[in-house]
Amino acid sequence: MRALSKAGLVLSGSLCAVVLASPGAQAIGDEDNRQPSTGSSGNADGNTLTASATTTSIKVTQVSGSGSGASPKALAPVDPNWEPPACWYEPVATPEQLKAAVDRLKKGGDLVAVTPSLSWGEELMVTQYEKGEGRTSDSDGYKNYNIGKDGRFWRGVINKERENDAASYECDRTLFWQDANTLPDNEHAPTPDVLAAYAYDKIKVPGTEVELKPAAESKVNLPTWVWLDKATFQEVKVRAELEAAGVWAETTAKPVALHLDPGTEDAETYPSSGDCEINADGSIGTPYSKGAAERTPPCGIKYLRASGGAPYQLKASITWEISWEGSGGARGDLPDGTFETTQDMAVREIQAVNR
Repeated sequence: MRALSKAGLVLSGSLCAVVLASPGAQAIGDEDNRQPSTGSSGNADGNTLTASATTTSIKVTQVSGSGSGASPKALAPVDPNWEPPACWYEPVATPEQLKAAVDRLKKGGDLVAVTPSLSWGEELMVTQYEKGEGRTSDSDGYKNYNIGKDGRFWRGVINKERENDAASYECDRTLFWQDANTLPDNEHAPTPDVLAAYAYDKIKVPGTEVELKPAAESKVNLPTWVWLDKATFQEVKVRAELEAAGVWAETTAKPVALHLDPGTEDAETYPSSGDCEINADGSIGTPYSKGAAERTPPCGIKYLRASGGAPYQLKASITWEISWEGSGGARGDLPDGTFETTQDMAVREIQAVNR
C-alpha cells in the first residue's frame, strides 16, 4: 500500500481507523526511549519505535579522525547527483512487542504506525496481525503476531535529511515479518552499502584554514607559500550499525589533495594546476623557512597584481577520497568529497626608488 501525496488511504469495506502517522501517535514501545534520526544507542530493548517517520535505530559513531574537533564541517560530494539513501527498512518490534502495542490499542491506546506515513486502528491491527487474515496485497497476515517464531517485524524509515523528497516515501510496505539473520529482498533493505552511504552523510571534517607565508598580506610577484601540517588532516572514519539486523558499515574519508584558487586571474599557482598533493607523511606542501622568500614553493601562489581596495578571496579546497567496508566482507567506494575554505589575501605593490 502507498500513501499518495501524504493523504489518507481508503481500504474497501473497512471501517477501521487509517490515518497519517504523526508525532502524537504512539506506535510500539516506550515513548521515553525513542531515538533521534542520528541514532545514539541500539534497539536492544525494543522500545524505540515511534510514529515519527525519521526515527531510526542506526547507531552512528566516529571511529577515528579529527572531524569531531573544533569547527567540524560536512563534506560536499564531488558528484552533484549523489545523494544519501532516502529511506530504508528496519526491524522495529518483536512479536511480543507488537502484541503489547495492540493490547494497549484495544484499551484505548494510540494508533500503531505501520508505514512511515500511515497508522492503523484496532480492527485492522487485529485482523492482520492477530487473526492472520491478510489486509494488504503483500501479506497473508500473521497468526497471533508470529509469537514463537525467531525474527522481527520491520517498517520503513525516512532519512531526516530527505524527508521532503518524493523518494523518501518509497519504503511504504506495511509492517512486515522478517526471519532472524535475514534481510528483506528489497532494494531498500539496510545492506552495508546503504549504511555506508548513510555514514558518508554524517562525516565531519575539520575546517582548518591553510597556513600561509606571507600570512595576511603578500607582495606582487613574491611567492606565497601554502602548507598544512601533517597533524591537521587525517583520515576520518564513521561507523553506521543497525544492531538488530546484524549489519554495519564503516565509511572512511581520506584527504588526498589540496586545490588552490587565487581568487583572481592575475596570479600563478604552484604547481600550475593548483593541485597540491598530500605528502607521504600526511602533510601538504612545505612550511616556509627563513631565506626561502625568492624560492618557488611546492605549493603556493604568486600574485601578479595588487588587490587594491578589497582583498582577493583565496579558496582552498581539500579533496577527500571516500571508501567503505562492512559486514560480510562487503566493501566499495563512494564519490569523493570536498570542503572549501575562503581566506582574505591582501596584495600590494612593492615600491622601489631608482637613483
